Amino acid sequence: MNKDMVAISKSEFYEFYIFPPIEALESSHTCVAYKMVKPYPVDASMLKSENYGLLHPTVNSHMDAILVPPLRASPAPHLHFEEPARRVDLTTSEETGSSKFSPSFGDHPQVSNIENNGRPKPHVLKQDAIVERNYVRADPSYLKTLGQAHSGWIFGAIAELVDNARDAKATKLEISIDTIYSKRASGNIPLLSIIDDGHGMTHQEIVRMTCFGHKQPEAYEPERIGRFGVGFKTGAMRLGRDALVLTQTANSRSIAFLSQSLNEGKDNLEIPIVSYRREGQIMEVDITVQSSALAKYNLKAIKEFSPFNKYLIGEKAALFCEGTGTQIYIWSLDKWGSDYSLEWHTGLKGGSSFHQGDILIRSRRIRSRPGQISQQVRLDYSLRSYMEVIFLVPRMKIYVQGSLVKSRPLEKSLNKTVIETGNVMGKHVQLTLGRCQLEWEQANCGIFLYWHGRLIEAYKRVGGMVHGADVGRGVIGVIDVTDVMDDGNVSVWVHSNKQGFQDSEAYALLEEWLGRKADEYWDNNFDSLQLKKSNSLYKPDQEWVQCDKCRKWRMLSSNWDSKNLPLEWFCYMEPFKGSCETPEQKVEQGVITVSAKRSGYKNQQKASKFDDDAVNVSNTTEGDKDDSDQDMEDGKARGLKRLRRGLTRACRKA
Repeated sequence: MNKDMVAISKSEFYEFYIFPPIEALESSHTCVAYKMVKPYPVDASMLKSENYGLLHPTVNSHMDAILVPPLRASPAPHLHFEEPARRVDLTTSEETGSSKFSPSFGDHPQVSNIENNGRPKPHVLKQDAIVERNYVRADPSYLKTLGQAHSGWIFGAIAELVDNARDAKATKLEISIDTIYSKRASGNIPLLSIIDDGHGMTHQEIVRMTCFGHKQPEAYEPERIGRFGVGFKTGAMRLGRDALVLTQTANSRSIAFLSQSLNEGKDNLEIPIVSYRREGQIMEVDITVQSSALAKYNLKAIKEFSPFNKYLIGEKAALFCEGTGTQIYIWSLDKWGSDYSLEWHTGLKGGSSFHQGDILIRSRRIRSRPGQISQQVRLDYSLRSYMEVIFLVPRMKIYVQGSLVKSRPLEKSLNKTVIETGNVMGKHVQLTLGRCQLEWEQANCGIFLYWHGRLIEAYKRVGGMVHGADVGRGVIGVIDVTDVMDDGNVSVWVHSNKQGFQDSEAYALLEEWLGRKADEYWDNNFDSLQLKKSNSLYKPDQEWVQCDKCRKWRMLSSNWDSKNLPLEWFCYMEPFKGSCETPEQKVEQGVITVSAKRSGYKNQQKASKFDDDAVNVSNTTEGDKDDSDQDMEDGKARGLKRLRRGLTRACRKA
């Protein structure tokens, strides 16, 4: 009589048949067969989730064998059984010494090591195959790979962090580089800080910002720039090796640490995050999102691998006062040879517009653009110049090295302004064209393309500008291409680093339309033969000034010059003498006339008597780079002076 018996266990959905161990294997493994007697009600979203490891969810009628882990160790190489995920024992992690820090960040899908509660994760069994994990492991070297998204231009990395501040509805943003003492470096190191007064981030939001992979927003938000979920990671890791984020909302505060130094030599990525619950003046660890032991462990890791001890963290947290915002600190900055890629200067105090602080790219290299020969493109290597034009409608106050950046609204500072409208792929577009005195002097031209109000491409040459160095010289175009570059299905035709557009039908048609309009503007407003006056300058059609309170732009009367106004100007002051509630005026098309009084350029008009009276006839394409052209549009042509013959007076004396 066979004494082997089978135990049967029944549930609502399954029948389990437990067999005794096989004596020939000399193993205590137990075979278990099961049969589905009733379909298991599983929601479709559960099947898609990585957190549910259902065993053969499609099987409903036949027997499948699974294996229960052994009671004692015994070799069974031909058998495969499910192995539960490693548990995190926070109480003994420091005592065992097997690993100085907790298991890796990537060991648990969709949950960081901050939120891990140590529960085992089920795995899907596969017949005749080894057991595979149902998640992706992130190697720490991937942090360095992320930074390569901005390898071509380091200011693109800073722009990512500026975008986050704008999306957080910040009204003030401070960017600066100072030195701080590092115990690990045994000396002072540069520290890049980016501080805003936005609405801050909750624990869930900061986990999403630091974790890998992020679902693009489904809802259309015209004012929002960030859409790819990688801006902070790519930007921070391009600027330096280590970044600390300190953020505060109305009822919470969180600290996150994204570090290559911490994860050096590890197999998986670890991102320590500590969150606190805020009630009035009291801050305590939020045990609803993490345990006290885990918070203590993560805080210890932050203090050991960063220049921030508990006193410095408290000092930085005090900057929030009763408000909200986010502080980002980056160190171990990117190197340029034996020095740093960035160069910084602190300006002089006292409110002077001269000698203001700035952050520069050490190489001073000019970005490559088709058809461009000018080497005077300051926004390519000056952060202050870049911040002046980064937003189409600047509202946020931006400080670089402690001094306020005076925004430069391009479409409000042009001469002979013309507004062109049209349709590209059935979508309305509006282009503002005009001539800028500063760009004429520097031999620049091109179109500034904005997307969601943020500068994506600058000095893009189109039409005849691409083929001729002097064609379109000084002509600047401004356009917002949000509607054209958004396909209407959440996807956009913008690179993830937000420094260019994808090669698409919409972009090709847009380029063609821009080139046609730019060529028409040049042909209609600038003849091939011009009568020009030496040292004459192009004055903007209107003078504008921005209120430092409401951030609205006000048009000045013709007898006022914005350069004569104080550095801090408000709506109630002269010449506007109004209220901040008054709506902002729109840009008007310019009237092509020559101003009798060119205010603001007095220092440049102190030329010799001969230069003031001299009138030259030349082709537009052969104009000298140091001279500015002004059409004699008042219809009064002056007589030409006889050219001097022989050597100059200086040569005669010699």
